[in-house]
Amino acid sequence: MSDSDRPLIGLTTYLEQAQTGVWDVPAAFLPKAYFEAVTRAGGIAVLLPPQPVSPEIARRVLQGLDGLIITGGKDFDPARYGQEPHPTTDEPRLDRDAWEDELMHQALDADLPFLGVCRGAQVLNVALGGTLHQHLPEVVGHSDYQLGGGNFSHTPVEIEPNTRIDKVLGGQTEPLVVPLYHHQAIDQLAEGLVVTARTSDGVIEAIELPTATFAVAVQWHPEAAPEDIRLFEGLVDAARINRKALA
Repeated sequence: MSDSDRPLIGLTTYLEQAQTGVWDVPAAFLPKAYFEAVTRAGGIAVLLPPQPVSPEIARRVLQGLDGLIITGGKDFDPARYGQEPHPTTDEPRLDRDAWEDELMHQALDADLPFLGVCRGAQVLNVALGGTLHQHLPEVVGHSDYQLGGGNFSHTPVEIEPNTRIDKVLGGQTEPLVVPLYHHQAIDQLAEGLVVTARTSDGVIEAIELPTATFAVAVQWHPEAAPEDIRLFEGLVDAARINRKALA
């Protein structure tokens, strides 16, 4: 594949206080594992920091891209799905919430290939009218989904056959062991979405929008499993095909 065939993949970023050298300033950043996976999958990574947004700005940003990844991060503002915050819910990052919500809506309207990671799955569900469990341990009775301290748990999930994610994974006949780090999860599923993976205790771990060219979101962290970049390859392949179709 020539470099000219590599699709541009936008990845949303954090906006947090960060230290580097003598500086301690608000900064946009993203763990290297995300854009390294995109590069290895054959794409070109473009970082999209939170910023003031309107439908027109989001459309203009997406017009320059071939695919979009909404990445993991802090909890999505529960006010966006009509709830008061749970005591364990993060202080909302309102700028990031607004940025990613508008990018999500405009990407779906444009049928731009999309991959959601952890928070990204929740953004997709809420954008289409769904809700979240704000504190999963109260639902399942344990904290295995978020061990804390930056340590991923590794849990098997059952992939629904004949779904887009199943095709991307090559027909996963055995449970797929995935790295997890989330204390929230999808509760009420938005209209139009389908569940494509669950854990043994019923927690939704993947969803997709069947009417879209490629709109897949997982609650796990595929970037934390560098030995398996199939989801990133699936997005990059869809973005490349979509780019050629629009040329």
